[in-house]
This record gives sequence, structure tokens and C-alpha cells, in this order.
Amino acid sequence: MADTMFATVLNALPMPVLWLEEVDRVVLANSAAEGLFGAGLEGRLVTDVLRHPDFHDTLAECLRLSEKRVIRIALMTRAGDRQFDVHIAPTGSESSSVISFDDQTALDQASAMRRDFVANVSHELRTPLTALVGFIETLRGAAREDAAARDRFLAIMEREAGRMIRLVSDLLSLSRVEAEEHRRPLGTVEMAGLIRGVIQTLRDQAAAAGVEIALIEDGAPYPVRGESDQLVQILQNLAENGIKYGGAGKRLDFRLTRVPREPKIQGPAIAVEVVDCGEGIDPIHLPRLTERFYRVDSHRSREKGGTGLGLAIVKHIVNRHRGRLKIESDPGKGSKFTVILPSA
Repeated sequence: MADTMFATVLNALPMPVLWLEEVDRVVLANSAAEGLFGAGLEGRLVTDVLRHPDFHDTLAECLRLSEKRVIRIALMTRAGDRQFDVHIAPTGSESSSVISFDDQTALDQASAMRRDFVANVSHELRTPLTALVGFIETLRGAAREDAAARDRFLAIMEREAGRMIRLVSDLLSLSRVEAEEHRRPLGTVEMAGLIRGVIQTLRDQAAAAGVEIALIEDGAPYPVRGESDQLVQILQNLAENGIKYGGAGKRLDFRLTRVPREPKIQGPAIAVEVVDCGEGIDPIHLPRLTERFYRVDSHRSREKGGTGLGLAIVKHIVNRHRGRLKIESDPGKGSKFTVILPSA
């Protein structure tokens, strides 16, 4: 009866747990442990289940000293490489112990992402700040009385300051979007009208770049479930990318279509396509385009005022709206960004 109750308790635990007797023989394994190592663990030697020299050395030390031990090990699982904190605790017997496996992979990945994020932000800010400091020193010295040089340097300083302002603005937008990502929008937005407003806002910018921007529609309403301000941000980010990289003398088209049933949404949807006629993107870059600070051409992106966060913001807004983002592109044939949103 006690063994049955103990086995029930072990199976209720979310983390994998092994009970060892005779130093290294598995006598109990919960369902989470079987999910990690496979079925039929009971009666096997732990050396057959887990072949890791550091683990076995730590197990021997734990039993010899009758003290708890924790060791970090990497295991290859069906879900890929995982990092575990393995807790080994003696039970009071010289040859018995309980081993639990605490998966630290998500925490390690989050920590690595934070480090990379801080490093990227620092790098993005350091370049314009260094330029500003250099020009200030020059204006105070050699170029103090040179009006032409002063105007040229001030123009560059204005551009670099604007770049920092855009970066900080995008960082704040990304932070807000991530904080709200778990809350699904409840409002209804008509996409055709929203796109017309974005086109009107960006018409001068498109004209200055030599790009003709238009909405191809049938005049029908296209309602979706969403938040207006965030959907405008999606449309503006995608349109601005198309204007910057679409190529002078070419087109940028918005297209609206209905999707009878979208598998991810499990229902009807509205697809918004943003299609440019630019030089296109090598397929090798497509899976990483929505990563923070990822750029196909870093120098060109910075020259055009890009922060490397626009598509990351788009991805998180689409996720919040329970939608889907598709990116298609071929070198020399332009790019198509498709946002699929639940129909209202």
C-alpha cells in the first residue's frame, strides 16, 4: 500500500524522478522520467539509463558522504539538447537515493537572449554616440570657424540622433507588445480603411523614394479581430520596409483576400499581402528576418535608418492577434509579406 501511494506521489510530480536501490538499480521511475529516458526503467541499472561520468561520480560521492548533491548535465532528448540540474539526495540508506531532473534549458536560453539583447542594444547605441562625441570635439576645435564643415557635421549629428530616437522608440514599442502578447485583442477593425489611412500617411515618403504605393481591393469590407493602433504599426513597418528596399521607380502593393479556413486560426481569416518589386532576399535569410537586430545588409539598413527591430515588432503583434506571418522572396523578384488574421 505504501509503495503504491509513493509511486502515485512520484507520478504526480512534473519533473522526472528516479528512486535507486542497491546503489545504482532503478526501483521506481515516474511517468516524467519515462518520458525523458523511455519506458521500462524499473529494474535497470542507472548506468544503462544515464551514461554520464560526472553524474556517476557525484552519485557515489553523495552516497559515501550521505549529503545532497546537484550537478548540471546536458542530455540529448527527443526534443533536442537539454540542460538539467540533477538533484541527488540520499534516503538514509547507504545504497539508496532519489534523483530528480530539473530542466533549466528555458532559463538558460532566456539568460542568453538577455545577454545578446543587451550586447546588441549597446552596439547599436555606441556607434551613433561615438560619432556624436567625435563631431562635437571637432566642432569645438579645428572646425570651430569653418561654416561649411559645421553645417555638414551638424547634419550628420542630426541624422545619428534621429537614429537613436528611432531605436529607443522601437525598443519601447517592442517592450509594450511583448508585455501585452498574452492578452488577445477583443475589438473589430476594418482592414481596408486602415490600409488606406497608412497609404495616405506614407504617400510623401513613398514619393520621395520614387515608389508608387497602392491598395488593390474589391471595395468590400474586411473586418478582423484586433487592436487598431497595433495593426497600423504592422502595416507601417511592412510598408516602410517596402519603400526603403523596394527600389525607385517601382511599386508597393497592398492586397486583401479572404481565407475560408486557416489551419492555425482554425477558422476564417483575412490575409493582408504587402508586395514590393525590389531586389528580393536570399532564402537563407528568411527564417531569421524576425529576429531582433537581424539584418540582411547591416550597412545598408543603417544608412536607410533601419533599427533592425521592425519585423520583430510585427511578429509579436501578429502573435498577440493569434495570427500568422508568412515571408516569401526570391532574389531579383521582390518580396511578399503576408499577415493572416482571424476574421471578425
